[in-house]
Amino acid sequence: MELIGLINYWIVIVLMMTGFYIVIAHDNLVKKIVGLNIFQVSVFVFYITMAKVKGGTAPILAEGITTYSNPLPHVLILTAIVVGVATTALGLALVVRIRDAYGTIEDDDFENQDGEP
Repeated sequence: MELIGLINYWIVIVLMMTGFYIVIAHDNLVKKIVGLNIFQVSVFVFYITMAKVKGGTAPILAEGITTYSNPLPHVLILTAIVVGVATTALGLALVVRIRDAYGTIEDDDFENQDGEP
């Protein structure tokens, strides 16, 4: 396989590791949600890359066409995008509630407040 043919996989790896690093390294809850979204996008790109069939066409029966692409992965990714947006909205709503309750969105700050009597 040519190096240029592997560019999608390198993009997936970079996005995945960037998202993972953001989730692990930062204490800010909003930054963690952004990191999870970056990680999620890497999974989307990987899934779409794996679903691509070279020379495949839309699954419409016609003369002379022998190679078809499967539309199911693309439909699943569209559904996953909608679920991802809803999950992000819920996460941000929880961050707003945490900020109202504790006055901060940093992990260490509100974890320390729970231990106080």
